[in-house]
Amino acid sequence: MKLLFASQNKHKIEEIKPLLPSSVELLSLTDMGFEGEIPETSPTLAGNALQKAQFIYDKYKITSFADDTGLEVAALHGEPGVYSARYAGEGKSANDNIEKLLRELSGIENRYAEFKTVIALVGHGQPLFFEGIVKGTITKEKHGTNGFGYDPVFMPEGYDRTFAQMTLEEKNKLSHRSRAVRKFAEWLREKEGKI
Repeated sequence: MKLLFASQNKHKIEEIKPLLPSSVELLSLTDMGFEGEIPETSPTLAGNALQKAQFIYDKYKITSFADDTGLEVAALHGEPGVYSARYAGEGKSANDNIEKLLRELSGIENRYAEFKTVIALVGHGQPLFFEGIVKGTITKEKHGTNGFGYDPVFMPEGYDRTFAQMTLEEKNKLSHRSRAVRKFAEWLREKEGKI
């Protein structure tokens, strides 16, 4: 079973591969020699994931999947959401995004947030979606040096540490992406041999 992951992010590929059934041959865009940009213009995470997976499927005609992830903060009406990676503006760093988020939440007590990943699969009948969510809070300052993105300010529910204070192994046990990938992997195991 061949699956093409519409991503060039090595970290995501390393994170996803061990969670998939061993019968799956996981291909990346690097394996395909793909260079360039994939459109991401939808106002929703599911829309972006579908747009990326469809674009790659149309190009290579191999069953393809893509993910999109966002941080949704209740007090900010779901922002930064689909704009999480470019919250502080195009070309800004993850640290710039964090600083903007902390400024926006300055003086606000309700710091509830959700990290959400949506995976879209294209090439097997109707597009399918798999979602993973982790609930938590935004801390008032950065803690930890591991991880990436908003990890230094996101503390998952039931923990007294941010994602950036956890090892990659600890984070992967409860992360939004791993939850979405596990649902996807479960579906693949049920459908094994039918793709």
